[in-house]
Amino acid sequence: MSCGQIALDKLGFGVNNYFASEINQYSIKVTQKNYPNTKQIGDIRDITESDIKNMGDINLLMGGSPCQNLSPAVINREHYNQGLEGEKSSLFYEYVRVLDLVNKHNDNFYFLLENVGGMSSKDKEIITKTLDVEPIMIDSALISAQDRKRYYWTNIDVKNQLKDKGQVLKDIMQSKKQVDSLHNNSRMNFWYDEEFEFHGLDKKVAATLKITGHDILKRVYSPNYKCGTLTACRGGNTQKKVLQAGKCRKLTPIEYERLQTVPEGYTGCVSNTRRYNMLGDGWTVDVIKHILSFI
Repeated sequence: MSCGQIALDKLGFGVNNYFASEINQYSIKVTQKNYPNTKQIGDIRDITESDIKNMGDINLLMGGSPCQNLSPAVINREHYNQGLEGEKSSLFYEYVRVLDLVNKHNDNFYFLLENVGGMSSKDKEIITKTLDVEPIMIDSALISAQDRKRYYWTNIDVKNQLKDKGQVLKDIMQSKKQVDSLHNNSRMNFWYDEEFEFHGLDKKVAATLKITGHDILKRVYSPNYKCGTLTACRGGNTQKKVLQAGKCRKLTPIEYERLQTVPEGYTGCVSNTRRYNMLGDGWTVDVIKHILSFI
């Protein structure tokens, strides 16, 4: 949904051409609504060398990809996807393929690759050796009210870490009245009527909701602490939850945007379900802004 473009925009960089390799129709819709001049070029696996040449000078290549089942075979740059087990992970190899093509036709450019902080040391080593740079670990908790550790591999000389803003959930939460209004004007009910076990607002997980499902679905966060890492919500009750006015509720899409430092309403042209998905999958914009600020 062009979080990288938001970061460039916040920094005031002039962008002549922004090419986006995206296949999700809802992410494309959000991007084109906010940045209608974006050139959508489709599936990264279909990008050819002539496509790269025809783009002209490329100054920056950004990407993020799943890391499951990474293979050391890519390090020698000879046989992409050799020994690869997972289709999603192949997107990393495609990023490397495009990186090599950009490098072939551009003398100087910056690159940035993001991936999860909880990956195995083996996967981290594969990416590090492949890109030939050590990753920077940045936790979004420094500049937002969510815990989100991520590795960033880049040839940008990032000179310092972010300063801790000390935000917690209550700093980004909508009021009960606002949430009620959202409830009344949409099909989604944010509040839970189910019983819950209260642990105390002085604990990060302030309550456990009595619903069916995995433990993580039952966690209700205290407004006085950080939220857990946002993830895509592909199923019932997967939205992060908070205790407010003595009741449990789901965080709203606006609160998800605030947690990812995305402009409020940026994703508003698609359904709530789609908003949760892409915000959970997306980047914390102000982390990307921090990294790109050193260009």
